[in-house]
Amino acid sequence: MHERDPRQRDSDDIVRGRDGRPLLDRYGRPVRRRPAASPRRPDAARSEPRRRPPRREAAPADRPQQYIPPRHEEPPRYQPAPRRQTAPPARSAPSRQSAPPAPPAPPRRRAPRRSRGGPLRMVGWILAIVLVLGLSLTLWADAQLNRMEAVPEQRVANTAGTNWLLVGSDSRQGMSEEDAARLGTGGDIGVGRTDTIMLLHIPTGGQARLVSLPRDSYVTIPGYGDDKINAAFTYGGPQLLTATVEQATGLRIDHYAEIGMGGLSNVVDSIGGVELCPAEPINDPLAQLDIQAGCQEMDGPTALGYVRTRATPLGDLDRVDRQREFFAALIDEATAPNTLFNPFQFFPLVGNTANSFTVGESDHVWNLARVGLAMRGGVQTETVPVGGFADYAVGNVVLWDLAGAQALWDTMR
Repeated sequence: MHERDPRQRDSDDIVRGRDGRPLLDRYGRPVRRRPAASPRRPDAARSEPRRRPPRREAAPADRPQQYIPPRHEEPPRYQPAPRRQTAPPARSAPSRQSAPPAPPAPPRRRAPRRSRGGPLRMVGWILAIVLVLGLSLTLWADAQLNRMEAVPEQRVANTAGTNWLLVGSDSRQGMSEEDAARLGTGGDIGVGRTDTIMLLHIPTGGQARLVSLPRDSYVTIPGYGDDKINAAFTYGGPQLLTATVEQATGLRIDHYAEIGMGGLSNVVDSIGGVELCPAEPINDPLAQLDIQAGCQEMDGPTALGYVRTRATPLGDLDRVDRQREFFAALIDEATAPNTLFNPFQFFPLVGNTANSFTVGESDHVWNLARVGLAMRGGVQTETVPVGGFADYAVGNVVLWDLAGAQALWDTMR
């Protein structure tokens, strides 16, 4: 077997073009083929990468056809890889065995709920509490009232507005001798007569009218004939007195209220006294009264003596004027804001008033409150027209001016 010539072998390793000429690299050296089995030298691979010689443009006619070896025999060429925009590597989860367990998250504290409504809700609660307390106090006071039958069997026809029969009794019942002496009531302890008789007319519209009926007024008492009007209370109590007033005036009495001497004094003291203005000095040992003229503050016993005394020139007529003055001053002071909003005066006032009043069976404390409101708005006070005086078997009496009295009652029907 003949060995190949080395030159021929070298020439076979040279890459040639289509024209048979050897292909030259950029340095003018012939390009040689690398045997497929020969491994690439590591140092050569680490050295400067092999660069492809620049391609020279040749005329189509002169450029020889370059022989392209098979892809698997072509040595790898260095090409810079295009840059990729890659996301940062995700953090690897810590090993469950090596990393300690995370501490438990603290419990979330709920923010306190804001109260809906805020101040409005608070005001609502306050109003509700005041309403409940007021209702409870009203029912309690109504239960403390003394009640008697005051509606007569025979009645006159209904008349306009609302009519109250207000009575101040000189009864000493329930009073000790010490209280009677302190208040200057005098007389025997027992069923008394009426020191004060007033008719309060509250119209459906307009100002209220308070008319005094002198206690010595000479009238006809049903079943007893002619007598002083206050004798009706002694004969038949509130029921007969109501029937007598209805017959004398022709007005239907809708409500009845009576207060005794001891109760009157307690009511005045519970509100700290009342201001009264006597026109002249009064000295009455029987009523334990010694006062000067002019406006002054009076306590309970002094005010009681002021409305009971007859130690003045006109006697009973002067007294009814003082009684109206006192009653108006009492209502004005009892309904004043400094009394209603002062618990140290309001609660004693309610208690003493409820314990001191006697009303009709169908009357309640809210009916009395309406009296106070009606008089708080202003009241017209007057005395039934008087025609003169006379002495009869029952004593000295007051005679009404019948024409003037009838005209007065007609304006209230």
